[in-house]
This record gives sequence, C-alpha cells and structure tokens, in this order.
Amino acid sequence: MNVFNQFRSVIQWDTPNDQDLFIKFTSKGEEIKNASTLTLLDGQACILTYEGQIEGILEEAGTYDLKSENKPFITSIKKFLQFKEGSEHLMGIWFFRKADILNMRWGTRVPIAYKDPIYKFPILLTAFGNYSIRITKPKYFFTNILAGQEVYCKSDLKEIFISRVVQPITDYLANAKFSFQEIDANLESIAAIARERTAPIFEDLGFEIIDFRIEGSQFDRETLNRINEISDVQAEVNAAEIAGVNFAELQKLKALRDAAKNESAAGMAMGMMSGLNLANDTHTPSIQNNALSKDQLKSKLKDLKELFDEDLITEEEYQDKRKALMEKF
Repeated sequence: MNVFNQFRSVIQWDTPNDQDLFIKFTSKGEEIKNASTLTLLDGQACILTYEGQIEGILEEAGTYDLKSENKPFITSIKKFLQFKEGSEHLMGIWFFRKADILNMRWGTRVPIAYKDPIYKFPILLTAFGNYSIRITKPKYFFTNILAGQEVYCKSDLKEIFISRVVQPITDYLANAKFSFQEIDANLESIAAIARERTAPIFEDLGFEIIDFRIEGSQFDRETLNRINEISDVQAEVNAAEIAGVNFAELQKLKALRDAAKNESAAGMAMGMMSGLNLANDTHTPSIQNNALSKDQLKSKLKDLKELFDEDLITEEEYQDKRKALMEKF
C-alpha cells in the first residue's frame, strides 16, 4: 500500500507509519516533475536530492510550490524540472520524522559482566528500558547512515544503539562499586549516567537523546544462586542474634536437629552434645568457671529447654545441666 498522495498536483506523506524514521517518495521522475506542490504535515520534514546530492531540506510544515521561486533552493529545483524533462530519476524526495521519537525499547542481549565490590564474585546482569530521541542532523544521517536506503525504521536504529550502548554502561558499573544489593535502588542514577555516556553515540548518528530510562534488571541463574546463598547465611546470622546465641552455636543446634531426624544418626547426635558450648565454648562464658548474669542464665536455660523439648537430650541430662547452670548464677 502506497502511503503517499500521488495526485498530479500534490506530493504528500499522508499516512506515516509509527515505525518509519526516513522513507523515500517512491514515484518516478515524471510524477514528481508534473507535481505543482509539496505538502508537509506537522512533525514531518523532507530532504530533496538531485542525482544523489542533497539540494535542500524542508523542516517547516506547509505547502511548497515547486513552480515558484519563493524558496532559494526551490528555484534550482524548478530549473531541474525545466532542463531535465526527459529524466525518469530527476529528483528524489525523502520524508523523515521531525517530531520526537518516543518510547524506543532497548534491552541488553549479552549480560553485563562485572565484579561485586563487596562479595567479590562475578555478576552477570541484564537490563531493559526505553529511550526517546529526535533527529537533529538529517543531512548527516542521510549521507552517512541512510546511504540510499528507501526506508529506515526504528528497528534499524535500535540495532545500532544496542550494539553500542552496553560498553559505556558496563564501564560505569565496573567503577561505580554497586553491590548486587544496591542495583535496583540506583537504577535512576545508572540511567542518568547511561544517558550522559550514550549521548555522543546518538550525536554521531545525527540524533539527540531526550530521555533514557532503565525499567528493570535481572541477574543470571548462577548469580542468583550465589545471592540466595548469601541471603540464607545473613538470615541465619540475624536469627542467631535474635535468639541470643552466636552463629556457631546456631549451626550446632541445627546439626543436632538434622541428626535427630535420622535414627541411624542418633548416636552421633549424642556425641555432638559434648561439643555444644554450654560449658567450654571459647566464644561464650564458661558455665563451670564463670558466674552467669541473669540474662546469660535465661538464655542458656532457654536453649537447654529447647533441646529437651525436641528430645535431643534425656530428662536426666536436662536436670543435670539445669542444676549446673543454676549453681553458676
């Protein structure tokens, strides 16, 4: 379906596709020669060429009379029409989008790799978002990027952008010292830096970036596994602190509970009792050698009662240990 008005008197881009950035008026020279006016709608502009060379750029909405001399380069076009009557490819008209190009989607195809500055393990991160741009150097783009293509779409520009944007973001993350825990909280600042560092990329293409957003990020499975392991340990440390025991004591209690679930490991569980630091743990006060404060006594009695309630020690052992604790108060 031809999106151009090809009536004898008017050349116009009637139904621009939202995906098109540049599009050539695809008619033969005879139709262009006989047309009397060129019409541009709001948000449109066009490049006029003759034999592959740019003769002028129209960037204001309105109607241009190709037979008049009210525009300097229209005068030269008029002469082309007069002296090249037999040419089928006398003049080229390339419409382009002057309005802002909004909500261009982007996403990293290859994960961004850098080292977590706190936990010292490699991170693989993907990100996605959107950006908005406008064409600022149509002549440069036409000459250096378009290079004769009849249609240039958002998807074509996206390919160029994605291939070039990952490296500046990677370099920034590698030096920003963000741990994996801080990425989501700093997406806005990362986006601001990404916009600043990708601006020259767009300028080189003849565009200005007017907005850049990171909508979300995601870690690869291996990174997520490492994060989950760290989270589990941190949760256990916090639980030990709340329970009033240190992390080593908590791990021993967990080992006892796991062993108690397996009948064949019951003997091992009783043997591990001797290693439980109710008396000789170097990290906690000794029951036999040091007096206990009220808080310490309550904590030890609570731990002891839990062992008894879970059938990890006998009633006789419970009473003996309880008596020993009370004697040290």
